[in-house]
Parts: sequence; structure tokens; C-alpha cells
Amino acid sequence: MPGFADFWRGRRVLLTGHTGFKGSWLAHWLLAEGAEVTGYALAPSTSPALFDLLGLARRMHHVVGDVRDAGRLAAAVTAARPEVVLHLAAQPLVRLSYREPRATWETNVGGTVNLLEAVRTTPGVRACVVVTSDKCYENREWLWGYRENEAMGGHDPYSSSKGATELAVASWRRSFFGDPAGCRLASARAGNVIGGGDWSADRIVTDFVLAIQAGRPLRLRNPQATRPWQHVLEPLSGYLQLAWRLCQDDGAAYADGWNFGPSDASVTTVESLARQLVSAYGAGTVEIASDPNQPHEAGLLKLDCSKAATRLGWHGVWDVATTAERTAHWYRAQHRGASAGQLVDADLSAYLAAAATARLPWTTP
Repeated sequence: MPGFADFWRGRRVLLTGHTGFKGSWLAHWLLAEGAEVTGYALAPSTSPALFDLLGLARRMHHVVGDVRDAGRLAAAVTAARPEVVLHLAAQPLVRLSYREPRATWETNVGGTVNLLEAVRTTPGVRACVVVTSDKCYENREWLWGYRENEAMGGHDPYSSSKGATELAVASWRRSFFGDPAGCRLASARAGNVIGGGDWSADRIVTDFVLAIQAGRPLRLRNPQATRPWQHVLEPLSGYLQLAWRLCQDDGAAYADGWNFGPSDASVTTVESLARQLVSAYGAGTVEIASDPNQPHEAGLLKLDCSKAATRLGWHGVWDVATTAERTAHWYRAQHRGASAGQLVDADLSAYLAAAATARLPWTTP
């Protein structure tokens, strides 16, 4: 199964946010690659949770903690002695950010600053990748994708917190991580991620699965919103490849911000994705239930990933149809009794095979 030869085998990795949806997938992948993983995060926020279904607590060093607790976080980083740090811990929901704006900023911005401070005082860290969001950009509803040098911004508290996080990372990189022989600091911005094992509130796939199980229509509040949909494994491969490059002799050249999103063909509306999920699952209906009083969310968002394609050789390998098919299959099979571990391994194996066929750099010895 491993796709990075022996790079991750035995390598000490600190992963924040390992109990979340993306974090659980990433922890599982790193463990499959043979890494020694320490996770730092709050307890899982959903039930069920992919973290629990994969039995990750017994397979890695699992530390429960809040990134807003600078002292506890610093102690965890020191104890882990990581060579690579992958920072995914965040408050990830737009609608929740309207209800809890202060906590969103304290977690996303303050928590990242706490992590960066802990990393820069810990010897031996070779690479640090901070994961933000495609929503970090000042969204002008352009038809073309945002490039890494576009202005940071954000209308809602979540999006603006991610823009501010990017500014903090850039400042710390210039101020404290400038030594080419020291830790290389980069940030990664992904598109809208879906896949099996996400039960977070206010997510289209979660809403779809709950609607199927309850025998009611999937109600779409913003059906024409256009998003860069991608399977969870796509950006995770980008994060891992970026960290891998940062650890090479020329890694300082990659200490920058990076977009990891799908091709333009996979940028589609919420309604289109919902109907693809229904078709792939073989059940369910879609109902348009727009709410004019709902909080503001961007109507159009795309990423330009030409920098990652040109300099890293990275690009997505699963289109939106494949992503919808594999996601729907995951939940259908899990609902019928298949184990989450088997389903995650099946998706990971299929993705690695597709990436090898596409000749992504990290798949070749």
C-alpha cells in the first residue's frame, strides 16, 4: 500500500486535529506508511466518528488537548520530538462560526500561533505544513480560480479566520523560519472535501446520509453555490507530498503557500453534486429549500492549482463523478455492515493505484 517508498517509515510525525474527518484519514494513511504518529486534538465531536471506527486511539500516541492551550500544546510537541508537523486542528464550519466567532478565531488563528511557537522552540523539526482552506481568499466571486498570491480575506468569521491564519504563517515564516537549514514552514489550501466517514453537521454528505436513513428528501439551502469538490485523499496526498519535498535538501524552496484543488471540470454546484450522490447511492431525492435569511456563504469559489502542478508535479486523479461514486458506496456499504477500516483501505488502495497510473512524483521509487 505505501506510496512514498520508505520516506515515512519510522519518521516521527505530530498531527494536530487527528480526531476529525480529514485528520482520521491522514492518521490512518501515515500509519499505513509506517510513520510514528502522535496526535493532538479534542475528543471526536461526532458520534459515530471515523477516529473511533478506525481504532486510532490504540494505534498511535493519542493526546487529548485544545490548541488554544499553549502550554499543553507545547508540552505535547516537545514530548513527540517530531521531524514533521502537520497542523489540521481547526474549527472547520462556516455556519458555526456565525454562532461562535470568538472561539473560531481563537482556535484557527490563536491555535496556529501557539503551534508555530511550539515548533520553533523544538529542535529537530524539519518540516511544518499548516492546513487552512480555499476560503482564505478575499472572494470576489470571480469565474477564474484564486492563485496563491491573491489577497487574503473572507466575509464570514470562519473564512476571515483562515485568511488571518495564512497571514500569521507568512509572518512567522519570514520572521522565525528563514534559516534554510532549519524547519521549513508551508501552508496548504484545499477545496471542498468529501468522502466516507464524515458525520459533521452542516455538511452536504452528512445531510445526504441522514436524509437517506430517515427516508426524507435531501433539502438544499444553497443549491446553485459552486464549489471545488474533491475526495478527501486528494488534498491529503498534497499535504504529504509537500511535507516530503520540504524535507529534501532543496526543501527551503517549497516553504510557501500551496493550493490543492480539483480540475475545473470538478467545480460544480451543490445541486449537481447532490444528484450525483443520489444516483450513485441508488436511493434518495433532492428538494430545493432555499432560505433567504440564511447566513452569507460564497456563491462561487475556485482554486488555481497550476503552481502545485508545475512545481510539485501534483494534480488530482479522481474527478467529481468518481468522488461521488466512492463516497456514496462508502456510506452504503458501511450502513450495511462493512467495517470502516476495510472501506478506508479499499479507497486508499484504489487511490494509490490511480495516482501511480497518473505518475504522480511520490508514487515512483
